[in-house]
Amino acid sequence: MRNRYLIFLLSLMISWLPCSVSAEPQLPDIGSSGYSIISQQQEYQLGRAWARVLRGSTRIYDDALVSQYVEELTWSLVTHSQLTDRRLEVIVLDNPTINAFAVPGGIIGVQTGLLLTAQNEAQLASVLAHELAHLSQRHFASQLEEQRRNQPFFIASILGSILLAAANTEAGVAAMQTSMAASTSSKLSFSRQNEREADYIGLQTLIAAGYAPSQMANMFTQLQQAARFSRTVPEFLLTHPVTQSRIADAQNRAANFKGKATKENSISFDIAKIRIQVNYAQDIKKLLAKYQDQLALHGSDSHRYAVAYAALKDKKFDIAKQQMAQFSSVFKSKLSSQLLDAEYFIAQENFIQADKILSKLHNIYPGNHAISYVYADNLVYLNKPHKATELYKGLVENNPNDSRAWYLLAESYGLEGNILGVHEARIEYFLLTANIDRALKQVDYALKEPSLTPNEKARLEQRKEDAKKIRESLEFDF
Repeated sequence: MRNRYLIFLLSLMISWLPCSVSAEPQLPDIGSSGYSIISQQQEYQLGRAWARVLRGSTRIYDDALVSQYVEELTWSLVTHSQLTDRRLEVIVLDNPTINAFAVPGGIIGVQTGLLLTAQNEAQLASVLAHELAHLSQRHFASQLEEQRRNQPFFIASILGSILLAAANTEAGVAAMQTSMAASTSSKLSFSRQNEREADYIGLQTLIAAGYAPSQMANMFTQLQQAARFSRTVPEFLLTHPVTQSRIADAQNRAANFKGKATKENSISFDIAKIRIQVNYAQDIKKLLAKYQDQLALHGSDSHRYAVAYAALKDKKFDIAKQQMAQFSSVFKSKLSSQLLDAEYFIAQENFIQADKILSKLHNIYPGNHAISYVYADNLVYLNKPHKATELYKGLVENNPNDSRAWYLLAESYGLEGNILGVHEARIEYFLLTANIDRALKQVDYALKEPSLTPNEKARLEQRKEDAKKIRESLEFDF
């Protein structure tokens, strides 16, 4: 609970950032201007330090197909945004509550609950475009500039509490609570301006990417309805207050749009949402029956996928096979359908047949994030840790910040008896999750291993120095 609250406080800090708003057509691209108090490189360093705390304090969603979809959607929007510093990291959090946030330095966080609430891809894209606008306009730097003039103590206390949280979550949360409470009243006056600017620029990004602008207002309405039927206010609404005026503004801008939207939804969105719904289902039989009722009314590939995936989880393999056989030829050629073929055999523990499918997919799509995860898992089931290790190594080479891949790499090294590999992968995992002390202990354990070569000792000593520098990098002097 404390860890979730830490994330909330940090995202809250971003959402209350002040900015100066002029008439809408002349809204400034703050991302191109400089700030004396914090540079873009310092923002980047702060964001990466914050990401280490995030990875170590909450669950990352472990469905690679879902996380790959969210990342690809985000990058498709980035190309149409005002963001100039595109060193981004997209993190999908295993949390069924509604939230998304942008952290200085290019960290985009999306909770699975947001996909459950959005009715289509355009609505999800509208939230992501809004968060990208926070980054492109450098609202964090704007906040620090304002606070430097008005409340210098707030800057020091907030940044200090971020550092403290990296070492001691409980103390960091307490410090941040005090800092936020002391400055709440002054920052609330900037919240409306900040959100209006992000709405306007986010809408520009949404339109440029080909989505219907009306879906931003529709998403706002969805969020309000979600709050109405919930005992607690969704985290997103706490950090991004949705008012009737914001909805009206979004509706008016959409009404004035003269172009034609080319996108609204994709089957990839449907599949991601279905997989989350199934994975969170408390009564899989009831959900399967619901999907079967919907299939009887609509009969689309999305609805067949929902029945098939839920049936797999319920071990109703005949039902799953029947629906998969009726996929359209177009959908059968898609990666999500072919991965489902492999998952069908894995669910039946027919790992050899799954291996044939996954090996072929890996050759066609080398380095694909989702394929690599499913393929590596299946290789572990087949007692082929050496081959699994190669896939995990490929994952961390493509994304060195993938803490889950480092964790699984350590496991596969262990299965194949590579003790030094276990130590080194664990060191990386601990560093990525802000567990600096554990990383240093792991280095010490590794250095005690017999028969280390001079190069291996030197590499470990270097990682010890790197760990110390990472700890120092959590300190920010503005």
